[in-house]
Amino acid sequence: MVQQVHFELVSPERLLLSEHVEMVVVPGSEGDFGVLADHAPVLSTIRPGVLAVYHKGQVVERIFIAGGFAEVTETTLTVLAEEAIVVDSLERAEVERRLALAQEALQTADTPVLRTEAENRLAVIEAMLVALQ
Repeated sequence: MVQQVHFELVSPERLLLSEHVEMVVVPGSEGDFGVLADHAPVLSTIRPGVLAVYHKGQVVERIFIAGGFAEVTETTLTVLAEEAIVVDSLERAEVERRLALAQEALQTADTPVLRTEAENRLAVIEAMLVALQ
């Protein structure tokens, strides 16, 4: 029997997922990394991207993560996500609408803080578009 790791995905609002899985590939800020049972302990920031959940060697769920943190122990992976959306539920038209709004916000940003916020949001929306492909 394949060893499993306990995976929990938590958003600011609630616990989104709590299950035993074979492997999870996390979009870490320093690059993607796979988490299996008996993984070395790790703390990592997460960049906007797709988290892939595996069962029996196959991706069974793809979840877009806007950013956050991952904590890995030998038996668990906990992802604290700023925003998490199942990729299959993303609608291209809605993401493109959000992209246009983010681009507009960037163009009209009149302070360094607003510009940085708009740039960060634009990066998240662009990563969502990549996740749809």
